[in-house]
Order: sequence, then C-alpha cells, then structure tokens
Amino acid sequence: MLPNIPEFVYCYFAILELGAVVVPLSIASTPAELLYLLNNSDAKIFIAQTSAAKKYQEIKDHLLTCRSLYAVDSEEIRLAVSQEPRSRHPGGLSAAIDPDDPAVMIYTAGLTGRPLGAVLTHHNLCSQLSMIQPIFRRVRDDVGLCLIPLSHSFGGTVNMLNVIQAGCSTVMMDRLTMDSLFSAIEREKITYICAVPRLYIGMVFYEKAAKHDLSSLKLCVTGGSAMPADFIPVFEQKLGVRILEGYGLTEASPACSFNRIESTAKPGSIGSALTGIDIKIVDDTGQELPRNEIGEVIVRGANVMKEYYKDEAATASVIRDGWLYTGDLGRMDEDNYIFLTGLKKRMIITSGFNVYPREVETVLNLHPAVQDSWVVGKEDLMRGELVKAQIVLRDGFRPDDKEIIRHCKVYLSPYKVPREVEFVAAVE
Repeated sequence: MLPNIPEFVYCYFAILELGAVVVPLSIASTPAELLYLLNNSDAKIFIAQTSAAKKYQEIKDHLLTCRSLYAVDSEEIRLAVSQEPRSRHPGGLSAAIDPDDPAVMIYTAGLTGRPLGAVLTHHNLCSQLSMIQPIFRRVRDDVGLCLIPLSHSFGGTVNMLNVIQAGCSTVMMDRLTMDSLFSAIEREKITYICAVPRLYIGMVFYEKAAKHDLSSLKLCVTGGSAMPADFIPVFEQKLGVRILEGYGLTEASPACSFNRIESTAKPGSIGSALTGIDIKIVDDTGQELPRNEIGEVIVRGANVMKEYYKDEAATASVIRDGWLYTGDLGRMDEDNYIFLTGLKKRMIITSGFNVYPREVETVLNLHPAVQDSWVVGKEDLMRGELVKAQIVLRDGFRPDDKEIIRHCKVYLSPYKVPREVEFVAAVE
C-alpha cells in the first residue's frame, strides 16, 4: 500500500522474484477496507509507509494471516538495507516461476458489495506487454509522467511494467496540480502521458497552458473511463498532441482495445482489439450480433485473468468457454471499431475507478438513521460520474448530508463516498 514512489517498484519486483504474489492496495483504503482485503487475500506481510501504521495497528488483532508490517521509510528498514552484505549472490532468493503462477492480485469492485481479487499470472502480464508496446511504441529515450496510482491496474501496466520493458524513464508525481503538471512537462521534457480523462479535460481548461513549452510531448494515452468524444479534437488542437483512447478492465490486465497512431480515430470509439485479443458483441444467450447492433462486450486472450481468488462462482459468472464477459454494452462497426454504449451491470465509473452501488448502499444502511438507500451515478464532466445517494430516513431521525458523508468516510475510500446526498420518501 504505497503511493507513486520508487519503493513501490522495488517491492513489487522483489516480491515477484521470490515467487510470491503482489496485492497492490490503494493508499486511500480505510481500516475497514484494509481488514477485509488483507484477510481475504491471505496476505502475510503488509508493506506501507509509517503514516499507514496507525491503520494497521487499529485492525491487527483481527487479522488472520498478516503478522508483519514493513514501513519502507522507517529507520529499521533503512538500517537493515544498509547492513545487508553487498556480496550476496544475485538472485540467491529467486524462485522457479511457472508462467501460469499467480503474479499479482488486484482487487476490483464486486456486484455483491465486496471487492473481488482478480488473479493475474506472469503469463497474463507478459502477454499484455507484448500487446500494448506496438501501440505506444516507446523507446529508451522516452520520458513518461506517472500520475495514475501504480496500485491501479492501468497505472501499474502502462506506467511501470511497460516502462521497464521499453527501458525508458518515468517521472513520478504523487500530488498533482495543473501548475505542477505543466511545469513538470516542460522541466523534465516529458514525451508521453498515460492517464484518465479527468486529467486531459483539466489540461484543456488550464488557462496558462500557452505559457509552457510542451514541444517534447508527443503522445497522450487515456483509459480507465470514457473520454467525452468532443474533447479529443479540442485537446489535440489546443495542445498539439495526439491522444489515443483505449479500453480495458482489471480482469484483462487491463487493456483490450486501443486506437492506433497510424489510423484515424473515430469520435467516441475505443478503437479495435489489440493484436492477440478477440472481441465480440453478443446477446443474452452468448450469440454474436451483427455489426452495429448493441450487446455485451466479451473478450478472449492470453491477458485474461486466471480467476477471482477463492470465488469459483464469481469466476464462472464472468469467464465462460474461455470468454470474459465484461458487463459493458457496446457495438462494433464494419471496420472493427468498438463503441461503448452503457453498462449491463449496476456500476459507477468515477475518475477511472469502478464503484459498485451495492457496496456503498451496505455502508449507508449501517447508519442508524438510514432505513433504505439507493446509489446511482450522476454525470460529471471532469470525473465521468459522481456517486449520488438517495436515502430514506427512519422516523425520528434528521441527519444532514454532511453527517451521512462523514459516516461513509469511515468505511469507504474517498472515490466511493457519495458526493451528493438526497433525502427521499422512497428509493427508486
């Protein structure tokens, strides 16, 4: 559970070299979320910064397997590293790794209200890299900007694994303002950025953009949630940089389709399937639909996860006959370009993060004043969607929206907390 700092990368690859499994967690996780994630993943060691020690101490008596906290910025760790013999044989602790061994388990929102651990193998991740490198075409001289949390499947793949594969450089930013972003592009000679739509929309509206030298910036990649189609030509014209939109999901390591540098993008399209991936649009029976008809997007490829950890039923519900059923609705045109049209499942996508309403409703219903609740997504230009809660109160209770939001912050990461609360007589 680390921010975008070099120690994230060191720890990630050290764990893999041991033959163990990485479980990347958001630094925004609450103690309640951490308790579930550490227990469900059967984690043995919790790696964080000293600032997270309080969260660990709060839940340690309820942890089933996690008995150790390693704080990467503690004096004890620094001392241990400095005293380690320099002559230790390289790779002396390495394990024999099979391509189908689990490498990473990334938790993603679940329909039941509890996150599910998507198990990605070494083969999944390596296959994904061979799929996206021809799209991004990074070379050793490239310098990227690492903004998406590396704990996020998109951030980890495009801003860490692909960077190491290409042998190029990345500049890590943990706190972001538009001033610091544009200054970093100019100062560090950034050549590419991979981020969520919210960042690029902010760049379009940044009034001081013309004062900065952006001549080094050659390519921007967007994913995680839909980019408003009207903004792509506006962005490219104002900043003079090509922007490529793609699509994926955690269960697919995550990228499945992308627009290409050499091809003309179609407004609103997430591009076509990456090489090595099959994508179909199907009806409720799994039968492929004719072109331009709307149905569920399903994908097949070596990047698709092994399973949801310890949940055979959930795995079987999304992987059928080798195909991953995404729960996204879309259509495919005659040129194999895919256009997303909606969601088959109840889900909110805010700033590239998935939120299942059921998880938020479960927390809301814990409040003594709440009789019933219903959570929906509200359209928002910057974030794509905001989390909105409709609440039916019990007789005799009159909390305000601030009290409800404070209650949610105890149990939920900030991106899951409702931004708007509406008190109603009955939910939808």
